[in-house]
Amino acid sequence: MSGCGANRGPRMLMDPGLHRDKKPDWIRVRLPNNPAFWSTKSLITDLKLVTVCEEAQCPNRWECWGQGTATFMIAGERCTRACGFCAVKTARPEALEKDEPERVAEATKRMNLNHIVITAVARDDLKDGGAEHFQRTIEAVRSSNPKIIIEVLVPDFNDKDWALEMVMEARPHIFNHNIETVERLTPLVRSRAKYGRSLTVLKKAKDMVGGNVATKSGLMLGLGEKEEEIYQAMDDLREHGVTVLTMGQYLRPTAMHLPVVEYITPERFEELRQIALTKGFRHVASGPLVRSSYHAADFHPEEDVIDAIESDLAKRVKSRVEQGEEVSQSVWQVAGEPLTGNSREGADFPAGARILGAAEPDRSGRAESLVEQGEGVTSVA
Repeated sequence: MSGCGANRGPRMLMDPGLHRDKKPDWIRVRLPNNPAFWSTKSLITDLKLVTVCEEAQCPNRWECWGQGTATFMIAGERCTRACGFCAVKTARPEALEKDEPERVAEATKRMNLNHIVITAVARDDLKDGGAEHFQRTIEAVRSSNPKIIIEVLVPDFNDKDWALEMVMEARPHIFNHNIETVERLTPLVRSRAKYGRSLTVLKKAKDMVGGNVATKSGLMLGLGEKEEEIYQAMDDLREHGVTVLTMGQYLRPTAMHLPVVEYITPERFEELRQIALTKGFRHVASGPLVRSSYHAADFHPEEDVIDAIESDLAKRVKSRVEQGEEVSQSVWQVAGEPLTGNSREGADFPAGARILGAAEPDRSGRAESLVEQGEGVTSVA
């Protein structure tokens, strides 16, 4: 799949004559009239953050920002892949910003979020695909806001288990990786991605934490998929342990992107939602303007998942304290045991342990963010 201009999508093999240019009446986007929209925009600008809301031209950004929520896109705004549907720029990425995790954490604090979605461009130029950056961002957000629900929307990390493990070690509550489309259309729609690989990534992520994470995926409709192919994609996701599904209308970012073959009616989206629920999905968001992160907070992970994550984090903190590490109050709060008042007396850790400042985890020997020799970056030049 070849690329073209820096702000355009890749040249497509699909007949452009299939495109339906006129949008139906149900594709309506309301412009912002809520002061919270401008407050959110100002905060994101102030902290020099990137949101997928803007980069992917999400039709819901007016609504979400007006409600004081946003989906943070880390690891830069340049993607190493050139997917036929995506508005994000394809170009050689810049170096990671080391303080970005802390800036995202600061944003969650200022916005008083109880649910955050963290996503990223594909970083095939990095040996770990950006996995460590995800890990550091999750840890920073949790340290700043211990009770927040953390959802990640990740690339496939080229199916490197050790990279995926880095993300899962940080214990997100919701792991989202989109298959985007049905199997037949995947080679055309998704640059360098594979349908089977995406399903495997979803299953591996769940298995790595003993099932204690909610897994989520999404489909775009209107690209020419057939009814039976949609049902098969649903079945494939369920077979790989996915319990949360989003389905939305594909909207063409530019004339250089894939054509819109069909506009799906709201009624049909509701029918598909009901079908997905009968297939065993626990939560389904389905509608013309639904996107992966749209109303993400409407889904709350199972209590046993939350309990398992908190228990695991508590064990880690206890282990660090027993080894004599300095552990901050915020780190202990992550484990569900805020050290205030007399709580220290009842805490199950050595009485002489110091609780002064959070120790940075030792990542020596972990994956370095280095460009792999011989692995090219998809270019739009």
